[in-house]
Amino acid sequence: MDDISVLNLFLDAGMVVKTVMIILLIASLLTWIVIVERYNFYKKIKLINDSFLNRFWSGEDLNTLYSELEDHEGPLFGSLGVFKSAFKEFLQISKNKEITELDLEGINRCMRVAIASDEEEMNKHLPFLANVGSVSPYIGLLGTVWGIMTSFQGLSDATQATINAVAPGISEALVATAMGLFAAIPAVIAFNKYTSELETMSQSTLIFSEELASIFYKQSIK
Repeated sequence: MDDISVLNLFLDAGMVVKTVMIILLIASLLTWIVIVERYNFYKKIKLINDSFLNRFWSGEDLNTLYSELEDHEGPLFGSLGVFKSAFKEFLQISKNKEITELDLEGINRCMRVAIASDEEEMNKHLPFLANVGSVSPYIGLLGTVWGIMTSFQGLSDATQATINAVAPGISEALVATAMGLFAAIPAVIAFNKYTSELETMSQSTLIFSEELASIFYKQSIK
């Protein structure tokens, strides 16, 4: 019997099983692209926000912090985005009049909008990981069932039924299941990890927004 490799099994597989393998291979490649992109994205946000929060909690002048963020080009996420949006609104209101309770509610609404906008951007691509993790095993199973069914159909036409006659076909089919798991497992692990990280960052941003709202309230009653 010829040496069996994954490449040979793919080349010898039927059209349906080949299609399933190609779909799973593409899904796996896209999954790793998303995993690397989201890892770098979250790492960058966490480092920038941790640096900002250390300065904020140290008691540094808020006007100085805002002045630095005002010249920043591009989107800001987490505490930075909330602070820039809220403090800009605070400065505009306090410039012309005393801050009222209605104004404070407007600032709080501004912070809620910034947080919601953050969540939308930071959750980007995570549904794709969830879909790959849940669907890939079933796609692989479809290829396996189809491949095994085809092998046994071919066996019915054979003059002699031996294990050697069906082994290549069954091996081809089982590769589809293996590829389904290969695509699904990293996607599930990454989805769970990133979801947990997002919850931690979101909680940190919410705590920060409450502290900022408290600072604005104290300023209004001076």
